[in-house]
Amino acid sequence: MAAQAVIVHSLADARAALAAAAALGVPVTLASAPGASAYAGPGWFQEVVVLAAVEVPQAAFEAVIDCADRPGDVLLALRLGLTRVRFTGKKAVARKLAAIAEQSGAELTTGRLRALDLRGAADPLAACRAWLAPK
Repeated sequence: MAAQAVIVHSLADARAALAAAAALGVPVTLASAPGASAYAGPGWFQEVVVLAAVEVPQAAFEAVIDCADRPGDVLLALRLGLTRVRFTGKKAVARKLAAIAEQSGAELTTGRLRALDLRGAADPLAACRAWLAPK
């Protein structure tokens, strides 16, 4: 079963998602907001993920940064060592980026991401527990 995704906007959101996943014994995918690479940068997202993982080491997770239609952001994310990158630009460009990602041992995704978005969540931990609880 694939891990449920949670869109995180801060270190607190990432902590909540990992804590809920660890408590429930399920994996989670930490996802950036759509296009976050343009305004926050792949480096910011990578740091949030690393810090949250240090704080909740028992959590099983993956992370994916959304680069929207910005191929340069995809390349930067790959150079920084991020292993899952989402790209929503032209298909021909996506094919080229996917080949580059594969050479780096990374994965480029292009499909729609079904996820819980924690933007504005009054209680991110409770929202994550509800979203991640096995159905």
